[in-house]
Amino acid sequence: MQMNIEEITQILPHRYPFLLVDRILECEPGVSAEGIKCVSANEAFFAGHFPGNPVMPGVLILEALAQTGAAAILALPENRGKTAYFGGIKNARFRKKVIPGDVLHLKCAIIKSKGNAGIAAAEASVDGKVAVKAELTFAIG
Repeated sequence: MQMNIEEITQILPHRYPFLLVDRILECEPGVSAEGIKCVSANEAFFAGHFPGNPVMPGVLILEALAQTGAAAILALPENRGKTAYFGGIKNARFRKKVIPGDVLHLKCAIIKSKGNAGIAAAEASVDGKVAVKAELTFAIG
C-alpha cells in the first residue's frame, strides 16, 4: 500500500518541521516500508548546517529512516494511535552527502520483533547510491 502526506499524518505523530517523510511508496504493515523525502533548499536546518555548504544532518537522515519504519509498524491495526520510539542505533555508516535537490529514498525492514520492541534494517540512498545504512531498534508505546 502507498501513503500520501495526509495518510502518513494519520499514522505518525510527527508534524512540520519534524515530519521527514513526504510519501510512502510501499508499505507492508509490520514488515517493511519504502518512502521518499524530497530535500529542499528551504529546510530550516540548512541555515546552520553548513552555511555556504548545505548538508542534511546525518541524524535527520536516521530520523527519516525511523519514521519510515514507524509507518510500517504503526500501520498495524493493533498499533494505531501509538508512538514508535527509538531504542538505539547500531552500525550507522554515512557514505554520501545529502544536499538540497536530492530525493532521499528510504527503506526500512523489520528484521526482529518481540512484544512491543524490535529491530529494523534501514538504508537511505540518493540516485541509487547508498547515503546511510544502519540498524535501528524501536519500542512501541
